[in-house]
Amino acid sequence: MLERAYIDALEQVDDSDETRSRVLDSAYEQFCRMGIQRSTMEDVARRAKVSRITVYRRFATKDALVQQVILREFRRYFDQFLVDIKQARTAADRVVLGFVSSLHAIRRNPLIGGLITAEPDLLVGSMIGDEGRTLAAVRQFVAGQLRHEQRAGHVSAELDAELVAEMMVRVSGSFLAIPSHLVDLDDDAQLAALARQFLVPMLEPRPI
Repeated sequence: MLERAYIDALEQVDDSDETRSRVLDSAYEQFCRMGIQRSTMEDVARRAKVSRITVYRRFATKDALVQQVILREFRRYFDQFLVDIKQARTAADRVVLGFVSSLHAIRRNPLIGGLITAEPDLLVGSMIGDEGRTLAAVRQFVAGQLRHEQRAGHVSAELDAELVAEMMVRVSGSFLAIPSHLVDLDDDAQLAALARQFLVPMLEPRPI
């Protein structure tokens, strides 16, 4: 079975609470339409057709709501990622496909992609201002995939999956957060070549 560690990292996303899910859905719609900075908790409550108090009972602050909406979008990406990588034949191919597809999926996400374009400081602040939970969630997911490759014998058992996952996530995150004048993020071939040159070699354990 594929490693599902990322579920633990996203445990605060409780889909069993229908009201909470409705608030998250409404917040997502509100943020996509108006942006996060121009949206208020009252706007979200109005769109969700609940009281402001109901929203605050589930999300103590607007920052907490924003973080949970962004985390849920990452979780949805994880689910799609597992579908996408099935077409890859080798661990190296899965790393390359994962890098390319993740940059595309996140940049084209109506919420996160919009934040990257219109409110980059807010997105970065949300990702690093939650004590690293968002990055940790992505790292756990990637590390889980690497451990799956190890169990299948596709990657050395000596590979430090957590450390390699950390490096891969930070490389990907930097391209999302900081514009590049050297790498065209819309050029699949260039992204794939970049991943093969710098990320795939990480699959080979090296002495420290």
